Amino acid sequence: HRRFDYRPKSDPYCQARYTFCPTGSAIPLMKEEDVIEVYRLQAPVWEFKYGDLLGHLKIMHDAVGFKSSLTGKNYTMEWYELFQLGNCTFPHLRPGMDAPFWCNQGAACFYEGIDDAHWKANGTLVLVTTISGTMFNEMARWVKYDNETGIYYETWTVQASPDKKSTVWFDSYECSKFILRTYQKLADLGAVFKKIQTNYTSIILFSGEPIYLGNETSIFGPQGNKTLAAAIRDFYSPFKPHQTVREFFVDLFRIIDRVILNHQFYLFYNLEYWFLPMKSPYLKIIYEEVPLPVGSKASFGV
Repeated sequence: HRRFDYRPKSDPYCQARYTFCPTGSAIPLMKEEDVIEVYRLQAPVWEFKYGDLLGHLKIMHDAVGFKSSLTGKNYTMEWYELFQLGNCTFPHLRPGMDAPFWCNQGAACFYEGIDDAHWKANGTLVLVTTISGTMFNEMARWVKYDNETGIYYETWTVQASPDKKSTVWFDSYECSKFILRTYQKLADLGAVFKKIQTNYTSIILFSGEPIYLGNETSIFGPQGNKTLAAAIRDFYSPFKPHQTVREFFVDLFRIIDRVILNHQFYLFYNLEYWFLPMKSPYLKIIYEEVPLPVGSKASFGV
């Protein structure tokens, strides 16, 4: 996933159904001698059944919690879409504009408190490691960098086959990836994680080798490829970005129908368009184990 120099200003056209990070606050500076507990937080986004096609799906949202021993205060940190999931996955086809218009950004949100009932009742709230105030402050600096340079949300992982060792053409960039990056940063700073099973949700598309198509200007600009531009617009035409989570999944299944019928998918990734020659099983939503990290410091004795 490409890093960018800065986060662009949001276009006023992009309106969120729910305010992003409404109670968010700056990450506090912890006292160096503080001992901070780190919690893994996970709960279902929305549970549903869809016939026998995909059965019961575990679509989970991940976050991380902190508790300061010195102050007794709790904090939650998560990463999610500025304009909800539909906007990160589907563009708007606006009248008078040739190119699909994307309202796609993701960012970290930090706020005081952990909603114990939410995480415990529906999912997971478990202690994974303990860190010092110094490590926490280092992590906070890294979060600022990560947030300013990793700006686009990416729903899809794209790989060659369901095989574990399969080629990954494109990696997703969403809430769980931020949590995994945070854990890795803490491990690199010296945090030692407990040995517990940790699972994460991925939405995976299966495709032959992707074909690079170009960027917005080269496809939709004055010297662009009119046929390709029309094909991309047509592909995105049934999908609506402004929608509830439930409507998003209805659109997800519409996509599956089109993809299976035509064996094609147009992906917008890091501001570029790619053609995916889709192949069976086309799409899978998996909930699989990703182990907690082992720090590079400990392994190299640095």
